Amino acid sequence: MADVKVKTKAQTFAALSPKDKRKRIGDILLNNAMYIIILLAVIYISIKVPAFLGLSSIVNVISLTAAKLPIALGIGGCIVLTGTDISAGRVVGLAACISASLLTTTFKVFPDMTSAPSIFTVLLIVLAAGAVVGFVNGFSVAKFKLHPFIVTLSTQLIVYGIILMYLKNGTNNGQTLSGLSEGYRSLVTGTLLKIGNVAVPMYVLYAVILTVIMWIIWNKTTFGKNMFAVGSNEEAANVSGVNVSRTIILVFMLAGVMYSITGFLDSARIASANASTGWNYECDAIAACVIGGVSFVGGIGRISGIVVGVLLLQIIFAGLNFLSVDANMLYIIKGLIILIACAIDMRKYLVRK
Repeated sequence: MADVKVKTKAQTFAALSPKDKRKRIGDILLNNAMYIIILLAVIYISIKVPAFLGLSSIVNVISLTAAKLPIALGIGGCIVLTGTDISAGRVVGLAACISASLLTTTFKVFPDMTSAPSIFTVLLIVLAAGAVVGFVNGFSVAKFKLHPFIVTLSTQLIVYGIILMYLKNGTNNGQTLSGLSEGYRSLVTGTLLKIGNVAVPMYVLYAVILTVIMWIIWNKTTFGKNMFAVGSNEEAANVSGVNVSRTIILVFMLAGVMYSITGFLDSARIASANASTGWNYECDAIAACVIGGVSFVGGIGRISGIVVGVLLLQIIFAGLNFLSVDANMLYIIKGLIILIACAIDMRKYLVRK
C-alpha cells in the first residue's frame, strides 16, 4: 500500500511542468525547513564534537526528552483549540514545590509534620492542584469567552504568587527545598535498565506510558474527536451537538494534570525545588509542539509529532551545550525556533486555503 502511494506521487510529480516541479520542490523545502535546519545542525555538531553521538549523550537526550514530554503533551491540546497556556511552567513549579515539601526528610514548610505521607497521596494532591488551575483556565476561556493568552497570563501570575507564599510557610523562609526522601527519588530516578554502562532512569518509562495514554485519548475517544472538532470550527462543532464548553474545560484540566506530573517528576529528578522551578518550560513545550506539527490555526496535531518535536528540541539544546554555546544565547535560539516554526505553520495554512 505504501509502495503504491509512493509510486502514485512519483508519477504525479513526473507529469508536472518544469515550473510546477520547481514550485513543488520549493514548497517541500520550505514546509520542512525546520527539520532540515535541525538535521544540518546535528551533522555539524557531530563533526565538531564526535562525542555528541556517544552512548551517554544519546541516553541523556532521551532522558531529557522524557522529562519535558508530559508538559508538551498537555499544552498540545490547548494549541489544538487555537489557544495556548503560558501558565504551564508555573503549574510545574507549584507541583514540584508541593512534592518536595511533603516527600522530604526535613519538613521546613510544615514543621509540625513528623513523617511523609505516601507518594501516592502526594501525587493525588499535585494532580488535583494542576486540575484546579486547568479548570480555572478552561472555565474562563469557555464561559467568559476570554482569550487563552490573557487567561493563562493571569493564572501564571496567580500561581507564581501562591508558590512564593507557599515557600515562605513554616521555617523555610523562601529557601530551596531539598533533602527529598529516598523512596521518592528512587521511584523517579531509579534505574529502569542499562545500555552498556549507561543507566536509563525510571521516568523514561513513565513518559512512554503517558504518551500511550494521551495517544489513546486523542485518537480513540469521543473527547479527543470533540477536541479536534472544536479546534477546527467551534461553531460547526456546537451545531453538531458537541458540548464546546465542557470540551474546552476538560482540555485545560487534562493539560493541568500533565503539568503537575511534570513537576512531580522534575522535583525528584533535580533533587530540589524552588520558586524558579518550571520557569520558561512553557516556551520549550510550545516550540516542541509547533515543530511537531501542532498548528495554532486549530484542529491539527498528532501525539507522534509532539514526541518528535520534543526530541528534536532536546537534541539541539544538548548539541549547543557540547559546543559550549553561551547559556544566554539559548534564549535567542529558542525565540527564533518558535518564530520560524510558527511562520512555517502559517505558510502551510495559507497554502491550504
